[in-house]
Amino acid sequence: MTPDTGVPADRIKAIPARHPGRWIGTAVVLIILAAAIESIVKNPRFEWHVVGQYFTDRTILAALLVTLELTAIAMVMGAVIGVILAVMRRSPVPIVSASAWAYIWFFRGTPVLVQLLFWEFIAALYPKISLGIPFIGVVLYHGNANAIITPFIAAALGLGLNEGAYMAEIVRAGILSVEEGQTEAAQSLGMTRLQTMRLIVLPQAMKVIIPPTGNETISMLKTSSLASVIAVRELLFTVQIIYARNFLTIPLLLVASIWYLIITSILTFGQFYLERYFGKGSQRTLPPTPLQRLRALFKRNLPIRGGRTRPPWSVSQRRDQA
Repeated sequence: MTPDTGVPADRIKAIPARHPGRWIGTAVVLIILAAAIESIVKNPRFEWHVVGQYFTDRTILAALLVTLELTAIAMVMGAVIGVILAVMRRSPVPIVSASAWAYIWFFRGTPVLVQLLFWEFIAALYPKISLGIPFIGVVLYHGNANAIITPFIAAALGLGLNEGAYMAEIVRAGILSVEEGQTEAAQSLGMTRLQTMRLIVLPQAMKVIIPPTGNETISMLKTSSLASVIAVRELLFTVQIIYARNFLTIPLLLVASIWYLIITSILTFGQFYLERYFGKGSQRTLPPTPLQRLRALFKRNLPIRGGRTRPPWSVSQRRDQA
């Protein structure tokens, strides 16, 4: 019984609030989406049969592999350089922190395409590249710059060194998000600065570092297409070579775009699960996975006893049921 009406609670029929604006907005979006899909599918100038023909072509797949290799190498370089620079920025030694700041200032202040071109034409400045001990004439290795700095190496260096400047600020932001008391507690236990950073600070900073790093990885996948300017046989360059021969420009650009979308989607899912994993210690309840969201969508309006429908689940309920 309810205290106000005296009617049994199970006999009360709750009428949900009506939202006509939502239905109108949904209808408008669906109409626009349907019109766009119809235009894309039925327009013969897209030449979807050509897209299907080249989508799994060996040349395209080989170029896709080069794109993935370039992205992975550049991101690994950027992450390693970024961590080193972030630690250097926090160094109490002025020359060390100033050097890190100067690196970040230079590589963030010049366009990445210009940096790629500089590495491609580095032989104009240094025809011979030597490694050894400076000032005393000891040379351990030397060689021709054009033979050492191939287009792929030039692209990897340009993208990786540039990414290091951005990753440095991301890592530094993650380090600053950790309370200073954590560092003080580690130092009171006799840990060195390196041990404190490696065992205490960085693991806690990962929840702040992972989201922008995922965005940087996705951005790097697309930025790698700039390597086509220096003739690296990545996805976009290969597509350009093919359509320069057969003049099927639009279908081949669609092939490249679809592959970029597929890889970006995979990276997005990976980023989500990484964020979820590193967020376990900082969130009371974790966000539902895509599978849990889909399951909740189908279960939301299932009928239950009394002819009523199951109310929408809360986020915590969905997690408990998953």
